Amino acid sequence: MKYFLITILLFSFSLNATTIHVGKNYPIKSVKEGIALTKDGDTLMVHGGWYKEGNIIIDKKIVFIGKGLPVLDGEKKHEVLSIKSDSVVVEGFKVIKSAYATITDPCGIKVYNSKYVIIQNNVLDDNFFGIYLQNCQKCTIKNNRLKAYGKDEQQLGNGIHCWKSNDILIIANTIDGHRDGIYFEFVYDSLIWRNISVNNVRYGLHFMFSHSDTYITNVFRNNGAGVAVMYSKDVKMFNNTFEENWGDSAYGLLLKDISDSYIFNNKFISNTSAIYVEGGSRNKIEKNQFISNGWGMKIQANCMDNEIVNNNFLKNTFDISTNGSLVLNTFNNNYWDKYEGYDINRDGVGDVPYHPLSLFAVLVESNPSTMLLYRSFMITLLDKSEKVLPSITPDNFIDNKPLMKPLPL
Repeated sequence: MKYFLITILLFSFSLNATTIHVGKNYPIKSVKEGIALTKDGDTLMVHGGWYKEGNIIIDKKIVFIGKGLPVLDGEKKHEVLSIKSDSVVVEGFKVIKSAYATITDPCGIKVYNSKYVIIQNNVLDDNFFGIYLQNCQKCTIKNNRLKAYGKDEQQLGNGIHCWKSNDILIIANTIDGHRDGIYFEFVYDSLIWRNISVNNVRYGLHFMFSHSDTYITNVFRNNGAGVAVMYSKDVKMFNNTFEENWGDSAYGLLLKDISDSYIFNNKFISNTSAIYVEGGSRNKIEKNQFISNGWGMKIQANCMDNEIVNNNFLKNTFDISTNGSLVLNTFNNNYWDKYEGYDINRDGVGDVPYHPLSLFAVLVESNPSTMLLYRSFMITLLDKSEKVLPSITPDNFIDNKPLMKPLPL
């Protein structure tokens, strides 16, 4: 919101600002001609119609408004709209059919080296990349709908792609069918809030080398590999929903070499692995719900100083899995629906510690084909025996204060 107000102030500096109309019922019928007639601070109003004008470039501080959802068509030959100025607003367009090229990455809308750009209330359909920010600051992408139709990664770009940028707001967009729904690389101090990212071929959200970012109240559903946060630190993840991300290499949330981050009050529902952590350190995972996943959490032996507290683990095939015997992380005050202990003093905490890592989970991690024996009498007997006399599972992989009832999250 603050960036929107700043932009409005910038546009109001000139008392001579005018509105220029483009459309079949107006003297100016070409978008490019209309842009050429504008000056900083003007508004270009494009009325409903179908505009096939190749690559449209905005290199002035203008408000670019569509009325009646005019269509900007790249005809699969061009980048449709290129923004090369600060303080531009783009609103109310349907942007379709950008070119396809793996080297130049043509887009529906691409912003180059700019500040205070606002892209809102647009429809982007059948583009290679949807919206692309390159070396930008203090820009807002809000309330856009993006849809792509490719079948594999090579045919698709990302829905919202941000590279080498900071102070970016990504708010209330819907992204469907791209390679990655939202992609951040070298992006700092930015917010991803209230977006829906579904049916993307690879990740619903993909972070790389991006620090001090926050994503809140987003939905990531049915993406090929879920969500990945890699080589980043100080990332905050609050109130998001990760659901129905299934596949051999699919996760609700993949954390690869991430540190000093906070994962709070999220829902992980029906994923192959709700959270997979590799090389993570000093992260806090608190008050999340893990429901009906294959694995609630896979935390590899190279992770350390992570704190997993006050979470609910419900109806997961395996609550926890790991690939080694070294345990340098803390589990406390979680609710485990498989816990069979007792609470004599009725303080709500089990009097017997809980070992969430089952013998069968250890066997499956080392030999996946043993999953064929799941629910067999022999495996049930092994797990029951392991609970009585732990021998193979790490004895320090333990929740010393398991809760007797689920937390009201």
